[in-house]
Amino acid sequence: MKFWKCLLLICFITVLPAVAQDIAPSDPQTGSISGTVLDIYGDIIPGALVALECPSPCENQTATASDSAAFYFRDLKFGVPYLVRVSVPGFETWTAPTIVLTPDHSFTSVTGIKLKIADASTSVTVYASTDQIAVEQVHLEMQQRVLGIIPNFYTVYDSENAVPLTTKLKYQLAMKVSTDPVTLVGVAFMAGIRQTARTPNYVQGAKGYGQRFGAEAADGFSDILIGGAILPSILHQDPRYFYQGTGTTKSRIGHALASPFICKGDNGRWQPNYSSVGGDLAAAALLNTYYPQSDRGAGLVFSQFAINTAERELSAVVQEFVLRKLTPRALKAK
Repeated sequence: MKFWKCLLLICFITVLPAVAQDIAPSDPQTGSISGTVLDIYGDIIPGALVALECPSPCENQTATASDSAAFYFRDLKFGVPYLVRVSVPGFETWTAPTIVLTPDHSFTSVTGIKLKIADASTSVTVYASTDQIAVEQVHLEMQQRVLGIIPNFYTVYDSENAVPLTTKLKYQLAMKVSTDPVTLVGVAFMAGIRQTARTPNYVQGAKGYGQRFGAEAADGFSDILIGGAILPSILHQDPRYFYQGTGTTKSRIGHALASPFICKGDNGRWQPNYSSVGGDLAAAALLNTYYPQSDRGAGLVFSQFAINTAERELSAVVQEFVLRKLTPRALKAK
């Protein structure tokens, strides 16, 4: 999707030094712990009180689970034994095994939080359906912006607890990205670059810039709509990037580079990313309908497809190592 191109270009302008620093072996100063509170039936429990305990002189912290039952603690020191306790009135208190963060494992997602009802006679309350959880998760993702400005809507940071998107949500997400003002700024920026490079072979001047702006906008919109909504809905695939965040640098780079070709299905299983590949090919083929005659042909389709694939891979690497730190809404539950 052309959204990745706009995101990549703007991020390179602002965070290129950080990319090199993060991919190279480094010693980050702090880590983080997050998780989602569920009951034994798999239903979310918003408003749960989450306590993070640690020995003195470390200070204990507390957080309240968000509407999607997520919690997040950041700026945590390495080598300190942390204990996570979750409590909700009417449920038994849940305690996680001791967590010790290290530079190699600076981010931990606490899994297995399954609160039991304290009194066996207490009735079970269903907090939300899967579709309702998906709506809330997408609502939070639509608030994710790099540096608080650049859209970062197509990334799932809490992969462990993500639920499949409905067809309606896939289209909403695609339209939200396509019409975002920052996306349009990116289109205008790319049109200016193409104007300078005299490609495609439109005339120069204001008319040529307008043609290039229109072509860039059409290319991006068709790519996002086809690869991010139409094909994922038909093929039951998830168009989002699932952030890994843990493991070796090699495994995380491999995960990022594979993302244009491997995706999660709505059934939660990894599968060939027909939506991404098909969307890029379809959008590249459509260029032949509005590019100048001199630029058309099979070469245009396959060269543009190769460029799109390389952009996706590079964007995913930047996403895996840099953008989470620069996306405030992804760093704490609201």
